[in-house]
Amino acid sequence: MKQKIKRFACYPILVTGISIFFLTACQKDLKNNNQPVQLQTVADNVHGHLIQTNTYTSDVAIKWMNMQLRLMRTATGIPNVAFARPYAYSGIVLYEAVVHGMPAYQSLQGQLNGLSGLPQTAPGLAYHWSSSANAALAYINKNVFPTTSDANKTAIDSLENALNTQYQGEADAATINRSVDFGRAVAQKVFEWAQTDGTLHASDAYTPPAGPGLWVPTPPAFAAASTPYWGNLRTIVAGSGDNTQPGAPTTYSEDPASDFYKMVQQVYDASQTLTPEQRAQALYWRDIPGVTTPGHYVSILKQVLENDKPTLDKAAVGYALGGITVYDAAISDWQTKYHYSLIRPVTYIRTVLGHTTWSPLLATPAHPEYSAAHAVLSAATAAVFSNLFGDSHSFTDHTYDYLGFAPRSFGSFNAFGVDAGNSRLYAGIHYQPSINTGLEQGRKVAQNIISKLKFLKE
Repeated sequence: MKQKIKRFACYPILVTGISIFFLTACQKDLKNNNQPVQLQTVADNVHGHLIQTNTYTSDVAIKWMNMQLRLMRTATGIPNVAFARPYAYSGIVLYEAVVHGMPAYQSLQGQLNGLSGLPQTAPGLAYHWSSSANAALAYINKNVFPTTSDANKTAIDSLENALNTQYQGEADAATINRSVDFGRAVAQKVFEWAQTDGTLHASDAYTPPAGPGLWVPTPPAFAAASTPYWGNLRTIVAGSGDNTQPGAPTTYSEDPASDFYKMVQQVYDASQTLTPEQRAQALYWRDIPGVTTPGHYVSILKQVLENDKPTLDKAAVGYALGGITVYDAAISDWQTKYHYSLIRPVTYIRTVLGHTTWSPLLATPAHPEYSAAHAVLSAATAAVFSNLFGDSHSFTDHTYDYLGFAPRSFGSFNAFGVDAGNSRLYAGIHYQPSINTGLEQGRKVAQNIISKLKFLKE
């Protein structure tokens, strides 16, 4: 039976391989779920963790998500898939920086692949969890964006300092300082672990296989294969890719009567009859230029948090689970891409169909066709968000208002996943079977992670 992440609301929420209603956690931990932050006193400092994470708003998480979107939007020279790293590691850092204020929850160390030795809070002393989160998110963003502009580095410091100033009146100095030190120490340890994930070798020299139906560099840039070894990265959750690899794509053929030929013809025909809505859909999910594809999911999560106004504990779980899932889904997808190395539509349309000057609506990314990455990552994200916030959670995505695009509204997270996946057919860069396969692949990765990660204590 398919396992289900339970939802926020004193929502039921995720979190073990067995369905557990968040009501259980609420009874243990979230009695003041909708109350404003309570100011700590000297007595609190003496007697311990009397102020729990669930008494803080998710404001600190939202502000740092906004900052991360700025860093992603302005980054240069980074492959799109690589933006899964700051999303994933920031989510983990936030969760670990505040989980000790969540009595019903447990650390993820020991569950995440190779993560151990995280710092612990001091017994019997209080912590200000927003201060811990602020320090942790400032540290990780500085370090996962080392080449960002000086203006962005200044903005990171300014945000951290502004929040520090805001929090000074919410607890005594000793508690604030202790919390800052703890959050920074958590982030430093997680970043050290992140540096061993294999990313440094993701773009090592690579010679693609040659032959009929195999990927070759595509116009207009004819760039070499991008991040060919991303599929070799260490997954964050061991076993997240189990049974997620799809079977072989449609058998290559240049026969006009073949399924392969018809599949490519569909891409070409769609390009000749694009409706304004289809064109808008393709351009909306382009994501570069924009906030990047992983950044688009951060933006959606941020908007849900802004609208639903959950407390900091829920924001931490959502950020961690969302980022982990996108990161591991990308690894699964890249394994598929470079295993099959399938030819892209533009190559076949120009050389086999004979439309020698044809170009897709969007430039074709520099990696093989199968399976469709937008479909994999969007379906995985949609599955996680559906289980966290509800199968029928409607929302309107305003991510690209700043670029002049009309917002897109969805009656469910699943609907946005399908919308993003199908956009790649209209963009002219993926075959429909690759999209369909990608949607299923992403859902499988999400379900593996949902089943394996245990946030709640047993």
